Amino acid sequence: MTPLTEAPLTEAPPFPPTLLAGSPEGLGEVSAALGEALDAALNARRPAGPLPVGAPGAVLASAARALGPARLPAEGLGPKAALQLLATLLVEHGVDLSHPRAVAHLQPPALAVAVAADTLASVTNASLDTYDSGPAAIAVERWLIGVLTRLAGLGERADGVLTPGGSLSNLLGLLLARDAAALRRGIDARQDGVAALTGPVVFCSELAHFSVQRACAALGLGESAVHLVPTDERWRMRPEALAAALDRLGPGRTPLAVVATAGTTDFGSIDPLPQIAEIAAGHGVWMHVDAAYGFGALFSEQLAGRLAGLELADSVTLDLHKIGWQPAATSVLLVSDTTAFTALDREVAYLNPADDSEAGYDGLLGRSLQTTRRPDAVKAAATLLAYGHTGLGRMVDACHGLARYAERRILAEPELELVSPAALTTVVFRYRGADPDTADQLNGALRRRLLDAGTALIGRTEVRTAGTGSPARVCLKFTLLNPTATPDDIDGLVDLVLDAGRACERLVEESAA
Repeated sequence: MTPLTEAPLTEAPPFPPTLLAGSPEGLGEVSAALGEALDAALNARRPAGPLPVGAPGAVLASAARALGPARLPAEGLGPKAALQLLATLLVEHGVDLSHPRAVAHLQPPALAVAVAADTLASVTNASLDTYDSGPAAIAVERWLIGVLTRLAGLGERADGVLTPGGSLSNLLGLLLARDAAALRRGIDARQDGVAALTGPVVFCSELAHFSVQRACAALGLGESAVHLVPTDERWRMRPEALAAALDRLGPGRTPLAVVATAGTTDFGSIDPLPQIAEIAAGHGVWMHVDAAYGFGALFSEQLAGRLAGLELADSVTLDLHKIGWQPAATSVLLVSDTTAFTALDREVAYLNPADDSEAGYDGLLGRSLQTTRRPDAVKAAATLLAYGHTGLGRMVDACHGLARYAERRILAEPELELVSPAALTTVVFRYRGADPDTADQLNGALRRRLLDAGTALIGRTEVRTAGTGSPARVCLKFTLLNPTATPDDIDGLVDLVLDAGRACERLVEESAA
């Protein structure tokens, strides 16, 4: 045997004990580094509004200059300087969701307790796939799932798992629905694919989230498998239309799931869940409820009744990074029966061999498409423990109250048209303008004017009047998820919209003169 020739070892200074976050010395370093980074953030030039002033290209170019050339430096800046640079960059060039005029998206400001807990979760760097990758993290997620399944009323056999977002929760829910439907027909979709699953169909409302189409594409069903069911004047799926569509299916079609929506993105509308559940059950079809937005209404005594029928679902998507005020992403898929996860079972020699699992050394690998999975339940658990049902309910009610106030203020303004009242925390409206033919362009320009000025971050969508063949109209939207905002903030926001609309109209008139 040829002896190994060892290269001479070069003397290098030892790594300090503060290098790793999980050690006692490292925890002290994390605390100090966070304090210094937060000081830098507090001393940064915070924009007056929710966004930095300027057009997107200019803002992004300025941020890129602050970062410097896109090259890995030979020598680093050091942890303190790197964190201070990024803290300043995020404040001066980022979005301030805690600003009362940040009302564009289902993207709330995060609760302080959730952010602090998320830091703790990052310190551990635990994973949920195996027991020995994070026992405490597994216990926290199981606790959280227990709380949420009880809140949803799903029963003793219910289970769930955290996912990286609502789109992934919908994907996972439809995967379970697909495999359950295939199994009833003697098809093992996991092993053999979906070729034998003839004419698959997934039903959802015309206002369902686009992730339903994406999920069907990813699952090999194709986006053409999605059948859109019309909605009524309150933006809810029409049960009679769903029943008729199911009844019309021929023998060559396979209904996989009915996806009901509890909180549409634009309107917050909730499909009639009890009627849809009855129809789905009558046809032996899986019922998935996309409650990514609306689930948080269960925290509110005032609004919880609007989700009646959720307990009848086979699976439910919920996003605590919407009404829940968690750092993104904190999504959950709940199922009414834990055996639904059988389709995801996987035994891997280096992760969960059978004898280890039988001895209790098992994790949550068989509930997810992911292997490594960070402990996102920690931040949510901290929030539920900190505020409880009552505290979270007060936050939900505060946001709903703001939406109702915005609705009344819009109705009081002759220059504004209320398109959809507040069902949960969103209000859809538009600036009328003097010329109906240019109103769409005017509303788009109005919003961009506010964005470029950095004074207000409002939403935009397109709405077609229910039951008509009229084209969709460009509308504006307030998504109110800041429980610390006040009616005075809403008044100031509406005033800015009116001022921007008038200014855009003047520009149109001047250019035409």
